[in-house]
Amino acid sequence: MAQEAGSFPPGAGADHASAEDVDASTFAQDMTMREQVLDIIDAILTDSDPKSEEARNKLRQLIEARPDDPEGALLEHLLETRKASASEPAVPVLQEVSSVHLESSDAARTVTVPVSQEVREDIQTILADKLLLTAFQPVHALPDGNVVGVEALTRFVGADGAGADVWFREAAEAGLGTELEIAALHCALTAAKDVPHDMYVALNLTPATSRDPRVRNLLAAASLAPDRIIVELTGSLEALEGQTRDDGLGQLRSLGLRVAVSASGAGFVSMDLLSELSPDIIKLDRHLIEGIEGSEGQRIRARAVVELAREVGAAVVAEGIETPAELKEVTALKVTAAQGYLLGRPSVHPLDWSAWSIRAQAEAQPTG
Repeated sequence: MAQEAGSFPPGAGADHASAEDVDASTFAQDMTMREQVLDIIDAILTDSDPKSEEARNKLRQLIEARPDDPEGALLEHLLETRKASASEPAVPVLQEVSSVHLESSDAARTVTVPVSQEVREDIQTILADKLLLTAFQPVHALPDGNVVGVEALTRFVGADGAGADVWFREAAEAGLGTELEIAALHCALTAAKDVPHDMYVALNLTPATSRDPRVRNLLAAASLAPDRIIVELTGSLEALEGQTRDDGLGQLRSLGLRVAVSASGAGFVSMDLLSELSPDIIKLDRHLIEGIEGSEGQRIRARAVVELAREVGAAVVAEGIETPAELKEVTALKVTAAQGYLLGRPSVHPLDWSAWSIRAQAEAQPTG
């Protein structure tokens, strides 16, 4: 039997979850964080650098004192690490570099960043103490619901629980925005090796960082086939003017990858700029999706972006889908694909990424 427009198989939507399902989901999320924390602790303790031996011993003591609270032990360790870092002599700007090991046992996850006395202590902690993780969120084709790709989302484990946007903003203010983005890109590309081969991987970059030659080098050396890579440029489209030159998107596109841009809540995007950029994908962000089922203005703005996309030959992906009503509306607009909490939450576990593909294949099998 054919599905209604905007409908997905049972279990795809979070809005219909029972109290038991919510409790199970909360438990699973708690376990996910526990596993992440244990992975980080293991990476720290298996590091063989003699300079950090004292810190490792202190972490072991904290864990022994709090065997049922590894999260608390790790956070206390990080706070002590911050205090120690703050007491060390300042390093002159650009006179030294620090090798940041996202995984101490994996040289492929090493990113070199400049050390500056102006760097915020929190950013130093993230870059130095293996607090950078990659979660992937599934992207579903419409209207059939098959998972066709994932978006890489950076997650940070820290004492204040701040979101990724806060960390990236503070890094930019400290003059380390590009370094943090490149570290996140490196981490995402490493994690993407475990994403099923029938899915693409979307990677977020600001226009400024996309120009950095290190980005092209990382993407060129990635284990992913170029046609599975999408560079998603974030921020104002106006900031992308001139990106089609040889020193901009041209260098990335020469690798054979695809480019996505986001249409902001303003809705009215310059046709000339879109023609210049010629993106492969245009994303309808949450500002254009929220409340679309009850707002004619929202529908008009979203429809205008879809029409512009058709004019430049771009696919359209709606993000931030949180309710069945929103899914139904974007499906009616003939949007190419969608993502959001209704369809699938971000996960750091490769088993989840594989399950999305396996589930889609099982649901595609004929019954009877």
